[in-house]
Amino acid sequence: METTMTTVSTDAFDLQRIQRIRKWAIGLSLLAVVVLAMFSATRWGQGPTHEAVESVGLGAIIISIVGRAWCSLYIGGRKKAEVVSTGPYSLSRNPLYVFSYAGAFGVGAQTGSMVIAVLFVLIAVVVFHFTIEKEEAWLTAEFGDTYRAYMARTPRCGPDFSKWRDEEDLSIKPRFFLTTIRDGLVFLLAIPVFEGIDMAQAAGWLPVLLYLP
Repeated sequence: METTMTTVSTDAFDLQRIQRIRKWAIGLSLLAVVVLAMFSATRWGQGPTHEAVESVGLGAIIISIVGRAWCSLYIGGRKKAEVVSTGPYSLSRNPLYVFSYAGAFGVGAQTGSMVIAVLFVLIAVVVFHFTIEKEEAWLTAEFGDTYRAYMARTPRCGPDFSKWRDEEDLSIKPRFFLTTIRDGLVFLLAIPVFEGIDMAQAAGWLPVLLYLP
């Protein structure tokens, strides 16, 4: 499979800047969806189906936090220094983002609405798509054939479990691991936020203008 990449110089690639733009884009998009949630409710009310969707979402958030932490053990501090292709990065070129999709679903599911849960995931997919393209362009320019070979054998998102490979020892940088854990724990804020919205709607403080599945 032939992939066309835009050449990006090392000097022009600012990973932190890209991450800041990504976080702002996701934050603003998710804020808009939170506003939607404030004036909408699920068709099935606060019954067992609502609770089941929330429970599935909580499971997705936990998977996301654990999975992102697992990825950070391999990629932390190494992203711009080498092509990481073991552990979760042997199954997918972007496992950190894949686990973030799970987190996005989990956050949206705390509304009890599958529509909003899917909407959260679509926002994450769109934003991360552009981030991934920029990162892959730089990695191809920086590591050349080594990264092209990695692209050829490893799916962009995957996962492809037949590609699993690991290494005997890992050099772990606790700072990156703890930062990833901290960022993942933010997903849990969705629980009190959406519970508060439910309580405000039940009290009549927020009008329900739309009912969603």
